[in-house]
Amino acid sequence: MKANGDEDVVVTKVFIPKDRVAVLIGKKGETKKRIEEELNVRMKVDSSSGEVIIETSNENADALIKAASIIKAIGRGFSPDNALLLKNDDYALTIIDLTRYASTKNALNRMRGRIIGKKGKARLLIEELTGTKISVYGKTVSIIGPWEKVGLAEQAIRKLAEGARHATVFDWLYEQRRLEKLLEMDRTLRAPYRKKD
Repeated sequence: MKANGDEDVVVTKVFIPKDRVAVLIGKKGETKKRIEEELNVRMKVDSSSGEVIIETSNENADALIKAASIIKAIGRGFSPDNALLLKNDDYALTIIDLTRYASTKNALNRMRGRIIGKKGKARLLIEELTGTKISVYGKTVSIIGPWEKVGLAEQAIRKLAEGARHATVFDWLYEQRRLEKLLEMDRTLRAPYRKKD
């Protein structure tokens, strides 16, 4: 979409929950300003609707996509610092809709509780084992992390949402981590021989 017939400006729109607008703007507009400066974009925030309009020059179109992901992440409960990890090309955001697994409000609350765990331990362990950041907000669970790690955390959360036992999911994650370390060791051991070929 082009702004005001201006050929070299690209624009996109994102909606976030109204209760997250203050976090997006930040104290004295600091968070909004930081996103604008770091990604070289302009943002217009409508606090009454939660609509955020982002625009930038055509050459900077990839930053527009990153800015939209960062704003979505803040809207899904992440701190601005964690959301800004999405500036990195190797990082991704994925959002899981829990209503696909829970049909009633009570079922949804139970599921959120399972994913968070007692005193937040389940969520923290998944974050630690996958190297990701996880936010449970409203009817969603969102994950920020390196591409390959996000998929791992997403599988673990989906397993919990489908009713798998915590111990089963954590054992599976530990096994994935062990396999990853073995592959890493294998690559390291083979590296000197590959150079000679």
